[in-house]
Amino acid sequence: MFIDFRSILSALSRSQPTLLSTKQLHAVITRTHLSGDPFYATRVVQAYALSNHLVYARRVFDETPQRSVFLWNSIIRAYARANDFDEAFSMFGQMLRSEIRPDNFTYACLMRACCDEADLDGLKIVHGGAVVSGLGWDSICGSALVTAYSRLGHVDEASRVFYAMSESHQDLVMWNSMISGYGHLCAWDKGLKLFSEMRSLGRLPDGYTLVGLISGLADMSFIGVGQSIHGLCMKSCLDSDAYVGAALVSMYARCRCMDSACKVFGGLSQPDLVAWSALVMGYCQCGDGEKALLVFRKLTIECRMVDHVLISSVLVAIAQLANVRPGKEIHGFVLRCGLESDIMVSSALIDMYSKCGFLDEGMHIFEHMADRNIITYNSIILGLGLHGLASQAFQLFEEILSIGVNPDHCTFSALLCACCHAGLIEDGKKIFRRMEDEFCLQPGTEHYVYMVKLLGTAGELEEAFNFIQSLPQPVDPGVWGALLSCCEMCGNSTMAGIVAQQLFQMEPEKGAYRVMLSKTYASDGRWSDVKKLRDEIIDGRLKKIPGLSWIGCSGNQIDNKMLTS
Repeated sequence: MFIDFRSILSALSRSQPTLLSTKQLHAVITRTHLSGDPFYATRVVQAYALSNHLVYARRVFDETPQRSVFLWNSIIRAYARANDFDEAFSMFGQMLRSEIRPDNFTYACLMRACCDEADLDGLKIVHGGAVVSGLGWDSICGSALVTAYSRLGHVDEASRVFYAMSESHQDLVMWNSMISGYGHLCAWDKGLKLFSEMRSLGRLPDGYTLVGLISGLADMSFIGVGQSIHGLCMKSCLDSDAYVGAALVSMYARCRCMDSACKVFGGLSQPDLVAWSALVMGYCQCGDGEKALLVFRKLTIECRMVDHVLISSVLVAIAQLANVRPGKEIHGFVLRCGLESDIMVSSALIDMYSKCGFLDEGMHIFEHMADRNIITYNSIILGLGLHGLASQAFQLFEEILSIGVNPDHCTFSALLCACCHAGLIEDGKKIFRRMEDEFCLQPGTEHYVYMVKLLGTAGELEEAFNFIQSLPQPVDPGVWGALLSCCEMCGNSTMAGIVAQQLFQMEPEKGAYRVMLSKTYASDGRWSDVKKLRDEIIDGRLKKIPGLSWIGCSGNQIDNKMLTS
């Protein structure tokens, strides 16, 4: 009986084979004395790699005496796919010492590996090797180089590679790689310019082109550009494509246009996990934790697979609600799915329990974690700080330094938060200085806000004012707002008036600052000034965003119509 092994192996390499099916086919090939054929060896190596069994793949490679370039590429790609980059480059070194010369696919695979490992120096070495081999202007290598340089943040290098290629070698994949590179760095204007250049040359875009354009839009001010690209997607009949649709949902969600995001989402016949995640994260960014939780529940009801990123986003939404009941539901879901060992999920659980007032639960998760990273430590330090346990937060900070974990900006935000809640002015000043002097981290708006609050709540308003004056200009309104809040708390109407004038110039349409100032004037008996401010609010139709309370709310009260409202 004739067996067409070539067809079977080709089909096997396109599917997700099991270890058993691969072993069975390998056994048949071995019995028919075809295992030494590099063609069959290549396919078997690919099948073992797809079933995540590199030991068997390497054994087949080592036992094949005649090795083709395809076999070498397969084993290198297998290690790179498994993120074993050292072994991938080791195999490449062996290949260079053999009689087989690397081809464009070999270099492209190594370029992608350098990108995945964020190894810029390695990428430059591989780039040089491709040029020396005469493959520097190859379209496959060129596309891989453009993508790798872009994703590593070196879009100028990517642009040089792109424009050095002849027009005949600038295929659609390369154009898409360059446009996506600009999108990755949020340089949407350069991406649009390149897109116009592409259209002028008669090149037709595909879904990947448009997704590359959309990915650079991450702010409400760019929503007009996003709507124009959306219109182009509709004209090109690409808006129903799952990949493009998910990107549109994500774009509208990033721009906080959730009505548009829901409308696009509703038009997708089978929204993928990216689209679902974008919707959840969009509601989280808008501070609408109830809708984020509702979307997640709909997702799980449909028995869709979820990942650690989505679960972490939902836990962020629950922390915003400060409602531990749905948080416990998600915790149970995490345990059933076996995701409790994921660092991102565990860190989000710690943060959720801490912000919901259940620090002991967060500490229990922290203490039973096998692996911890800086995100985990930041979560528990912040939780301790929020509960007034500054000394324990400081102890954990010293612990991370002793084990060689490098603190980041969030670490110092959490420490300064702890100082604010405990009223530790000198400790806060010391931590702020260490951040700059010892760890060479440039403070951001959040750190400045904490320092102002720390000084202001202690009544040191003048020192807080001088601190703001010493900061790089322009100062974020949030920093001045923190000082105004402290002035209101201390009843210092003179300082409040000076600070408020700064805020009126920065955000003249915001009524909250006038309300805060009027309260300070009222506590000081300056009723004429109070009336003047309130008249300005009424005449200017300025509004203060009302506060919300979640006391008495239940997760069971969520209305299913919220998604379409």
